Amino acid sequence: MEEIVATGCWTSIQPREAAALPNVRHVVTNDKKDYLVPEVLGLPRETFDLEPMDRVPIPGLHRRTRAFIKVQDGCDNRCTFCVTTIARGEGRSRPLADVINDINAALAGDSKEIVLTGVHLGSWGQEMNFHLRDLVKAILRETDVRRLRLSSLEPWDLDADFFSLWMDARLMPHLHLPLQSGSESTLKRMARKTTPDSFRGLVKAARAAIPDIAITTDIIAGFPGETDDEFAETLDFVREMQFSGGHVFSYSPRPGTGAAKMKAQIKPEVRKRRNHILQEAIGESGKSYQEKFIGQTMSVLWESASEYGEYGWRMEGWTGNYLRVSAVAPSPRWNEVDEVTLPDSKSGVFFGTIVRLSE
Repeated sequence: MEEIVATGCWTSIQPREAAALPNVRHVVTNDKKDYLVPEVLGLPRETFDLEPMDRVPIPGLHRRTRAFIKVQDGCDNRCTFCVTTIARGEGRSRPLADVINDINAALAGDSKEIVLTGVHLGSWGQEMNFHLRDLVKAILRETDVRRLRLSSLEPWDLDADFFSLWMDARLMPHLHLPLQSGSESTLKRMARKTTPDSFRGLVKAARAAIPDIAITTDIIAGFPGETDDEFAETLDFVREMQFSGGHVFSYSPRPGTGAAKMKAQIKPEVRKRRNHILQEAIGESGKSYQEKFIGQTMSVLWESASEYGEYGWRMEGWTGNYLRVSAVAPSPRWNEVDEVTLPDSKSGVFFGTIVRLSE
């Protein structure tokens, strides 16, 4: 009889259900996946010379405008709405040298922008007495990256000094800082390690240090126990922060999480209504942010090119501060970074004019 080994996120969340599947003889959760062989054979980990399997980057195969480099996995936070800590296990950082190798491989594949990612990106290096700033400095120092972008960062992992990194113009002026709620009492039920006041101070410091920075966020609408007053606090705070964009999620219970067991679950129709109101608020502030750049000339990385009849090619891409731009060119400019004047925007897209081509 064939024996199946089940592993991955779902097995970490629902190990009993995974074990009950036909012919499944072993369930290896995500936090043990690097040691799958000794786990299955019932041998001590030290039996094997190789611990976590090394990844060998292959230069020249990326062929992507943006390369997403995963530098960290897992999460040690315990936000009550999140199933990630169950699915991905404890936080684990990749060695700096491995990250540098992956970035150099992506650059050899002609990627123009590197995006650092992780389940809890801001915790990179904590088990090695390093900080994310050390990784960013090393990348800027040891690679020829032209554009470096950071993905989502928890606000409690940053301080005002962190923003001095943006003195290097290769670091893109965009931060994604998940807020989740603008109500302090709701944040406590979420077990978030921040408050509206501390979040406000962080945003103020970022905007003071990085001109024209785009700050986007995540918000959860209808978290268990969210009263009308708490929702009003969140709405007021979102309007105050003037985010350049963001995602609003209607709360949905995840098996095994603390929030799923909470009383006072909000009715779906109330979650939906609150979601719509928050989306409108973020949409308004996003439009105001975009309007600041009408008439300016900015660098754009073209991520797509499509034929546009007698006009040539329709290009679409992004500025460093995450403004979406479209323009027409006589020849395809995919994966090039050009200077573009932004005369107007419609439905969140700037229709620009290329004024200088990259060499």
